[in-house]
Amino acid sequence: MKTTRYSYFEWISAEEMHEQSKEWFLELSFIRDEQRFLNDLIREHTLNLLDEKLFEESKGLVGSLLDTEKEIISLFKEVQKHKNQLEIMVDEVDQPEMEKAYQKSHQAISKKMNGYLAQYRSIKEKIFRLLTTVLKKKKQRRLLE
Repeated sequence: MKTTRYSYFEWISAEEMHEQSKEWFLELSFIRDEQRFLNDLIREHTLNLLDEKLFEESKGLVGSLLDTEKEIISLFKEVQKHKNQLEIMVDEVDQPEMEKAYQKSHQAISKKMNGYLAQYRSIKEKIFRLLTTVLKKKKQRRLLE
């Protein structure tokens, strides 16, 4: 039995796509700053993260963070290019194929952004949990001394 997958595409205006593109750009800028902060935190607590019980987990999380840092660069470029091509939608020249392609591109970027944001939030949450554990252990050691 064949199953049919339906794709559902909501029409949004050029203004809405422009606003969404600006939001993506701002969100990516904020995430890049957040990644710098997380890197600084990790550097500051590197010795504690090398603890044999936490090493594998911290190694995996640092690797994941580096992957998201690489991915954000391509997302920035894609969102910027998309913003620059918005003229296709507002130039008052009827180009149905190009407009449809732009809308599909917008939808694809939207899916990428949603996936990236979910992945990044998960990694960030795990890093904070790990650093919380490290800081608690550090505090306990100080109290015992």
